[in-house]
Amino acid sequence: MSKPSIPQGTRDFSPELMSKRKFILNTIESVYQSFGFMQLETPAMENLNTLTGKYGNEGDQLLFKILNSGDYIKDLDLNAFDSKSLTPKIAEKGLRYDLTVPLARFVVMHRHEISFPFKRYQIQPVWRADRPQKGRYREFWQCDADVLGTDSLLCEADFIKIYQTVFSKLGIQDYEIRINHRKLLEAVCEKADAKQHFKTITIIIDKADKIGIDGVAKELAGIGLGENQVQTVLSLLTKKSLSIETIAEFSESLSGTESITKAVEDFNKLIAFCGNNLNKIVLDGSLARGLDYYTGCIFEVVPTSVKMGSISGGGRYDNLTEVFGLKEKVSGIGISFGIDRLYDVMEELQLFVGQTSSFADVLFCPMDENAVNYCLPLADKCRENGYKTEIYPSASKLKKQLDYANAKNIKWAIIVGDSEIEKGEVSIKNLVDGNQQTSDIENFVNLIS
Repeated sequence: MSKPSIPQGTRDFSPELMSKRKFILNTIESVYQSFGFMQLETPAMENLNTLTGKYGNEGDQLLFKILNSGDYIKDLDLNAFDSKSLTPKIAEKGLRYDLTVPLARFVVMHRHEISFPFKRYQIQPVWRADRPQKGRYREFWQCDADVLGTDSLLCEADFIKIYQTVFSKLGIQDYEIRINHRKLLEAVCEKADAKQHFKTITIIIDKADKIGIDGVAKELAGIGLGENQVQTVLSLLTKKSLSIETIAEFSESLSGTESITKAVEDFNKLIAFCGNNLNKIVLDGSLARGLDYYTGCIFEVVPTSVKMGSISGGGRYDNLTEVFGLKEKVSGIGISFGIDRLYDVMEELQLFVGQTSSFADVLFCPMDENAVNYCLPLADKCRENGYKTEIYPSASKLKKQLDYANAKNIKWAIIVGDSEIEKGEVSIKNLVDGNQQTSDIENFVNLIS
């Protein structure tokens, strides 16, 4: 018999680990709610034709397909298909790759029931058939927030404030909010007389952090760009603090291009909305976020004191709902936190130190079977007063029961034996300082509070 295992790129989450993850999830959720976002959930699986063609060729290759049920090859001549054309014949569904495309599908299906602007957040797992490595998993959770139905740059400013608020509450101090604009990328390609290579160029420069400037130059030359064209594209690969002066520099260097006007206009509006709230925001010309659906500002957040990829990202998309048959333009913008990477960053920075996990507040310790029945109504009384409470399920030695309480970081042990039952009392032991006292059963809850 083989040893039990789980698929590569997936993880089990122990109760202790889940407690830490819930801290992250609850923090993000509370911040989203404070900005007026409403919760939405969509199915784990979508029709495959809903997912394909939305993430570019590389993204499509990372989709997990679900084989049709039953004898799915019964009537097929397998020699008549290659792997690409065979897929839609044997798999009609797939696991969601992200939460944005399902959102667009939902909005189109329910557009007559929705009030716009539609502000939703969604916290669910997604799946990608990627090569597992540190910080990259095949199953992972995303925490999305999106606004659909407005093109106001106030949304971008709100998301920047959400980033700053979340990281402040989580205790993460060393990070960069990297920002760019798809129109700025288009302007560079226009200036380099390489508009026809726009998608390929964005994919290449998005790898700048991994392959370096020399690697980017080599790949650009490999698609047929000349030396001057390569240098024009490489001039984009700078990182500067977001400011009016920085935007003016790009405007001057890319003057004469059609796309730079929109990028400059958006950046200046965003800066005006942010006011003095530009802390940790970097204009990163190499940021491309290779997803095809982005059309405006794009974001990534990267920790600067831990070697880790982006822990959040997003951007504006103006045309995503059109692919589902919605003729009216519905502009949208959204961001997504990667919970698994956030957890890894906080573990490495030891931001969970001192944050003990308590799975219950009170443990009743019955010393014999009669005491178990005595404890039942008292435990209910604790729960009614808001205390997480459990009863040790069988009469055992007190040390064994107290060891159990300490292992779960339970603060209060309520000990019940023959003496306590006879007097209508309980013995209350504080497991933090070791103090112990007795109380009648009418007032014991007041003592633990």
